[in-house]
Amino acid sequence: MKSVLGDRRAIVILLGPALLIYSLVMLVPLLWSLGYTFFSGSVVEGFTFSGVSNFVRLFHDPNIGPAVLFTLKYAVIITVGQVLFGYLLALLYNFFLKRASGIIRTLVFFPVVLPTVAVALLFQKLFEFAPQTGLVNSILNAFGMHSVDWFGTSGHAFIVIALLDIWRSMGFYGVLLYTGLLDIPEDVLESARLDGASGVRLVRHIVFPLSLPVLVSSLIFSVNGTLKVFDSIYALTGGGPGTSTTPLTLYMYSTSFAGGQYGYGATVALLLTIMCLIVTAFILRGTRSDVAKD
Repeated sequence: MKSVLGDRRAIVILLGPALLIYSLVMLVPLLWSLGYTFFSGSVVEGFTFSGVSNFVRLFHDPNIGPAVLFTLKYAVIITVGQVLFGYLLALLYNFFLKRASGIIRTLVFFPVVLPTVAVALLFQKLFEFAPQTGLVNSILNAFGMHSVDWFGTSGHAFIVIALLDIWRSMGFYGVLLYTGLLDIPEDVLESARLDGASGVRLVRHIVFPLSLPVLVSSLIFSVNGTLKVFDSIYALTGGGPGTSTTPLTLYMYSTSFAGGQYGYGATVALLLTIMCLIVTAFILRGTRSDVAKD
């Protein structure tokens, strides 16, 4: 193995095709999009060099602030919900259900493989207000409460979006974190039990610290996915009511493809990329500081 890794020709042969595909699929479009930020126009009209005018427009755009705030709000709440419920599911699988958790894991994971549009249509019917009363409002009416127009106000619409994305994704994070819990040595857990640690104390002082690496990975994976959310919101609310549930991705889409302003859309995409990098670096820095203190 050392002889192979020490041979530059072997390294080029082994890694060259993967690096070439990665460059063509990821790096070239990224650099191409970055170049668009200095141009204005569209494919039909043609592109003209505009310098930093797209960046000036970005800082003066009244729609950017609400889109950024909604994106951050969505990312924080959904990430916490996905990882928290996923971790609780992982603890349930590992310490309570154990070998009998296979069927439960499959059922909870099932929404992950469903098409996003199908899940969004399901939630639209569940929370429907008009012309028919959905199941949720029917339950509220059965308890003597009034129906709620779930998609008529930004607050109620956000609740439905949060429920959809947490319910759809927590099975994935449950399985991901469950594999991390399986790596905890059984003799460590048994020693902790002999020392009197059980229940919450066992999870807090033994399980949680040992599963921190996979938790950090889940947080990074989740926050990058939630910052770039598009399909679920587009299918469920379309960014409405008004633009109150419009994240940066949806605003970028409407600007680039509906408005034909590719240069400005690429500038919005660059802003989103920078946000993802900053948030990821913040999470890594925070976890490293906690590890250093411990």
